[in-house]
Amino acid sequence: MTLLTTLLAFAVAIGVLVVFHELGHYSVARLCGVKVLRFSVGFGAPLLKWTMGRDRTEWTVCALPLGGYVRMLDERDETQVVAPEDRARAFNRQSVYKRFAIVAAGPVANFLLAIVLYAGLNVAGVTEPVARIAPPAAGTLAARAGLSGGELIIGVRENGSSPDEAVGDETPVRSWEDLRWRLVDPMIEGQRVTLVARTRDGRAEYMLDSAGQHFDANGEQDFMQRLGLAPSARVSVGQLLPGGAAGPAGLRVGDEITAVDGSPVASAKVLVDAVRAHPGKPMTLTVRRDGALRNVTLTPSAEVDSTGASGARVGKIGAALATQVDTVTVRYGLLEAIGKGAQRTWDVTSFSVRMFGKMITGQASLKNLSGPVTIADYAGRSARLGLDYFVAFLALVSISLGVLNLLPIPVLDGGYLLYYAVEAITGRAVSERWQGALQRVGIVCILALSAVALFNDLSKLLH
Repeated sequence: MTLLTTLLAFAVAIGVLVVFHELGHYSVARLCGVKVLRFSVGFGAPLLKWTMGRDRTEWTVCALPLGGYVRMLDERDETQVVAPEDRARAFNRQSVYKRFAIVAAGPVANFLLAIVLYAGLNVAGVTEPVARIAPPAAGTLAARAGLSGGELIIGVRENGSSPDEAVGDETPVRSWEDLRWRLVDPMIEGQRVTLVARTRDGRAEYMLDSAGQHFDANGEQDFMQRLGLAPSARVSVGQLLPGGAAGPAGLRVGDEITAVDGSPVASAKVLVDAVRAHPGKPMTLTVRRDGALRNVTLTPSAEVDSTGASGARVGKIGAALATQVDTVTVRYGLLEAIGKGAQRTWDVTSFSVRMFGKMITGQASLKNLSGPVTIADYAGRSARLGLDYFVAFLALVSISLGVLNLLPIPVLDGGYLLYYAVEAITGRAVSERWQGALQRVGIVCILALSAVALFNDLSKLLH
């Protein structure tokens, strides 16, 4: 069932993104008066075929779904017979500005789709974890900043890369995903960021300084986890095990454990570590039951640590834990949602371009490149999490597709746009000879990128 969900989600994602991309080319071509011969989703043998419109455009769905194309009337195509009355409608007869607009329309359509999807999510509302911090691991940036767990992050200020640089304005944080997005860019750029938090003692500020650190956004380990940031979770008793100390001491299934020996419990790890550190020693757990707080004193049994080789004894209480993260529904009005959608699309686009540049210069790992296997995996995961996650995934991949196609590599839209830019500046089209040579270079570049992406996909599967 999981594999079927993944395959269906991947097919839907690729289908939607390809259709919108090619509709961009198709729509602007029609507006410019160019005759469109075929609109194809996929490559290879047609599975479905029909004709529509005054020009009898052929619409096809083909066997290989990884892409699509719009075939326009073009006198340079030796397989086409161009009737005299249609010559003015050939793609090659259009001005350089019309050709530029037609080619650019595909990536632009992907960006517009992302704006619409993000805006729709903003209007409908997205349920996300609140930005409350769990106790960070020792040695992480979060721990060095002084975060101890339980702080609710309400804002972020970028401080730049040096102490003398001006402090930026505070940006409100409404959810965990909001916090994640506010941190990813400055942390990768080696900058300093101030987290504004609400604590039990009032308002506090914590500085994360990533200077000299190396962070990738999409490495093998979660980006926020490497910073030492994880959402705080409420810990409760999920199951009482026979022979343990938890049941006889008075713990019940469903009890929420809020503190251990007076120290707040912001994650299951905090409680587990405390129990393990008390073999044969009494400890007091503060639990919330039926809305009221009460203390339960118990003595963990001392048992040999099965996870270590030293034979040391650790404490166990005979209870399985359950965790639940507090959530918040983030929702905006229509106009604000559109603005937020456009801003998020721009932020993701500019970040993607910078990351690609860093990969080229060696400042970021090539492991950030992903191929169809990883995309299919994330499509399936997001679909299983819910419609809002899948829509957010579609928006992200749509932006990635738009950025990829704008790269100035021959055979991609960006390569053709580069030709037309040269033609607009010099007044002369790039010669067929040069285009042919550059096309071969472009194919090599695409094959190299595909090989790296596929290698990364297979490495993730094997590990």
